[in-house]
Amino acid sequence: MMYRNAKRIYFTLVVAAAVSGFMIVCTLGRNVYENRVETRLAAVSVSEKAPEYVVRESGSRAAVFRNGDDKPYLLIDIDLALMSEFDRKEISKGIYLENDRELKRFIEDISS
Repeated sequence: MMYRNAKRIYFTLVVAAAVSGFMIVCTLGRNVYENRVETRLAAVSVSEKAPEYVVRESGSRAAVFRNGDDKPYLLIDIDLALMSEFDRKEISKGIYLENDRELKRFIEDISS
């Protein structure tokens, strides 16, 4: 009789441990999934930030504006009348640049 009770207690503990382990694995899996989703959302929000520079027309010259400022950050010494019609249209709309490297490359491109 005592052997039978010990056997029931043993199997009850084994089942309880298995169920607890399953719950722990499911919880950890859910946490990993949520962390991946948060990481992806953070990456998307970083990539959707506003451009740092905008190249627009200022008088008869091209000017660089920073973060939507009304005062030019940098004047580019290129006469717009000497540029192609396509370039003039793009500058009148505004050319958005994400960082300093893109700005430098843009200035080199229109200067040559």
